[in-house]
This record gives sequence, C-alpha cells and structure tokens, in this order.
Amino acid sequence: MKILFTASESVPFVKTGGLADVVGALAPVLAAQGHDVRVIIPDFSAIPQEYTEKMVHVCDFEVQLGWRRQYCGIEKIEMDGVIWYFMDNKFYFGRPYIYGMGGDEYERFGFFCRGVLNMLPLIDFQPDVIHAHDWQSGMVPALLKIQYAHLPFYGKIKTVFTIHNLQYQGIFGIREVQDILGLGDSLWTDDKLECFGCANFLKAALVYSDAITTVSPSYSEEIQTAYYGERLDGLLRARKKDLHGVLNGIDMVDYDPKSDTRIASVYSIGDMGGKAACKKALQEELGLDVRPDVPIIGMVGRLSNQKGLDLVDYVIADIMRLDIQLVVLGMGEGRYFNLFSWAEGEYKGRVAARFTMDHALAHKIYAGADMFLMPSQFEPCGLSQMIAMRYGTVPIVRETGGLRDTVLSYNEFSGEGNGFTFFNYNAHDMLHTIERAVDYYLHHRDIWQIIQKRGMEGDYSWTHSAGEYMKIYRDLFADKKPEEPPRVPEKNPVVMEDL
Repeated sequence: MKILFTASESVPFVKTGGLADVVGALAPVLAAQGHDVRVIIPDFSAIPQEYTEKMVHVCDFEVQLGWRRQYCGIEKIEMDGVIWYFMDNKFYFGRPYIYGMGGDEYERFGFFCRGVLNMLPLIDFQPDVIHAHDWQSGMVPALLKIQYAHLPFYGKIKTVFTIHNLQYQGIFGIREVQDILGLGDSLWTDDKLECFGCANFLKAALVYSDAITTVSPSYSEEIQTAYYGERLDGLLRARKKDLHGVLNGIDMVDYDPKSDTRIASVYSIGDMGGKAACKKALQEELGLDVRPDVPIIGMVGRLSNQKGLDLVDYVIADIMRLDIQLVVLGMGEGRYFNLFSWAEGEYKGRVAARFTMDHALAHKIYAGADMFLMPSQFEPCGLSQMIAMRYGTVPIVRETGGLRDTVLSYNEFSGEGNGFTFFNYNAHDMLHTIERAVDYYLHHRDIWQIIQKRGMEGDYSWTHSAGEYMKIYRDLFADKKPEEPPRVPEKNPVVMEDL
C-alpha cells in the first residue's frame, strides 16, 4: 500500500513527546514490510543541522490562505526505507519554538494541512491512505472530504486519524479558521465543524476521517466516557464502530540493555550484573549517596498534573520517609520545578532533579533505577513504563489507559504480574503501592528478580501493532455489504390450548 503519515513531529528530527516516537518508529516498520511509506512534518528550525544538510529540494508552490498566498517548499530525506518530507516556510516554522507561544497556531497548522494536500500531485504521490496524527494534522481529513474529494486525483484516498492525547484539540475562533481555510458558514454546525462555539481541529478529524485510532485499547474505551472524553465523548460513542485502540510499541533496538552505548554497563536477563554498575554510575553522576542497597525510584516525562505529580506533591514527605532515592527528569509546569528543586535541597544526596530534555540521561535513569513511577491521571499509552521494563526497572503505575494494558500488578497468590499498580487517583493509594514495592525490593529479592525478568521478557516491539494498523487500512477498501435489518420472527397465533 501507499501510505502518507502527516504529523507535527517525528524522531530523529524533532521531538516534544510520544507522538514523535510513534511516527518515527512505526513508519520504518511498515516500510520494512514492503509498503511505500512517506512522512511529512514541518521543517522546524529545531531540526539539527546534520539532517538539514542532507535535505534535497523537491518542489515549491504557493498555498492560498484567505487573501494571503504563502510560499511552501518541500524538502526530503530518504532514510530507513522511508521518504521523509519537510514543509518549509520560515515565517511559520522558522521560529525558536515548536508549539504554543504565538497567537496564530491555527494559521501555522492550517497552512500545514492545506500544504500537505496541495503537494501530493506535485511530488507525484497518490497515497491509498493518509494517516494523520493529532490536532495539528486534524484538518487534513476534513479538507480532503470537503474541498478535494470531487477531484479525480483525490477521490479514492482514505483517511485514518490517531488521537495521541485527547486533551490537546486545537481550539480557535471560527472566524479566524474560516478566513484561512475558506470553509463556508454551512459547515459550522454541531454535526460538522462547530464545537461549543469554536473551531476545533481535532473534532474536524473525528467527524471526517474514515477510521479513528487511539494508542491503547483501554484509552479507546475511556475516552467514550464523560470523565475522560474532554467533551467529545458523545461524538466518539457515535463513531464507536470506526474507533480502534492500537497499543504503541517502542524501538527495541534503541532501548536494549544488551547493546545500549549510553549506559555505564550493558546487561541482559541472563547476566544482570551490569545493572548494579549502571545504578552506581547514575548515583555518582547526579550527586546521590552511592549506596547499592537503597532503591532508586525514577521518573522521566512531562512535569504536569496529567502525569500525577500532584499526588507526588501531596505525599512527598511520606515517600522520603522510606529509605529510597528519587530521580526526576523532565520539563513542564513551574509548580513542579519548584517542588523538585525544594526536594533536592531538603533531601541532599537522596533527590536529584534535572529540568531538561536529555535523551542520554533518560537512558541512564531507565537502566540505573530500580523502580519507575508513573501515577498518571490519564495516560493514552505511555512508552516510559515499557522502556523501564525493558531495562529491568519495575514500574509502579496507576491503572489507566496504556498503563493498564501493559502493567499487571504482582499477585502474591497466583505469582502473576510484572509491576505494581493502584486504581484510584489517590495520593495515599499511590504511597501504599510504593511502600509495597519497596518491601518486595528489600525483603523478597527472589520474587523481585522474577518480576524484573518478566518485564524484560515482554515483547514491546511495533511488529504486532503494525499488523493491526495494516488491517485497519485494508478494511477501508473492503467491499462491505449493507447490513440487513434484523429479522423479526413471526408470532404464532394464540390458541385456546396455550391458555
């Protein structure tokens, strides 16, 4: 099949979150299966020079945005069996940030969505499926159906839209979006583009895509409820037949303790000795007390309420009463910058926090920590818990979304489980689960090692998930017979004997 991914980020070029990991890992897996896979992302100024130097100019044209005509250049790199396209416009994408700081996000990504569709005839690529990711690409399926589908080139293209995080929807004023995309008044009704008086890029994709996916089976169920649905649960329930939950995978080559060059010592299920060396190196690098006996709890990710850090804030003194060390890596809200900065000073030698995006340090934490804490309020999929288990670091998670699909709490009666979990979004439930994990680490080493190795044996690759995506793509082209109305059995007449 011919498949085009449209997204706002992808590893190894530019990354702010899990979206980049998914696009960058899934595309090469599909390409390795013999499909013609191509990816288009904006040519952000954040893309490292080592890649910009390799880009080859493909074409350029003008994109009509209301009364404006804006330059659009298409560059490309061929790598890992995939053609990666980069949409060049210095006004929109040459800024010192990727998202959110300007007041014209609707225009930047409206330009991107329009440019994606306009470029296809010019690069001589007619995809069978356009797979759009998150709200920044949300107008691609809508524009295709509303403004392009009547043209022969575009008529047979199907669309799939993946929700990576329903909380981020791309909500703007209707008049502003109308101005740049030329969408008439008749489209702004609650069954089409209008959403609570606003324009909503993500809702546009949910209405007009042929199929919708989320990044875990549990999240696909959760978002159909009012609690997780972010005011779109009704629409998602209405499209339930077209909604699929496909669990993300991780890059099993990049995250492999047997060959990882970023960590102090390699190790494997059969020889775990290197993990102790990684732990010692992590303690030394971050200024922690070098103690092999004390468990290290690691946290890597965005510092926000979504990640459950308000629970950590509430009971951090109780957590630190345990004989543990805490390592935190991430960027985000100032509240948590202050929290972990305070904790680092309050518990010298026991807490280390680094407020940056450091891929190498993340690898060292996955390898050197003993436990990995993810008490998320909601988690569409989560990659960190899978990476942690790959490195023999036991996850402590809340049972939500992809965390629920990948981590099974250890059961002392059946012996099953690859981690420790809690269900209620409650700080003391989290604290008790941490205490339980620490108890097993200190007093039940034989069971702890079984849990470690069970996590390391898990298959977190993209192979299975890629097969599920291919089934979704192919089903879009399957000849489906219309459903026959249910047959109502005839009632026998009531006779005297029956009475």
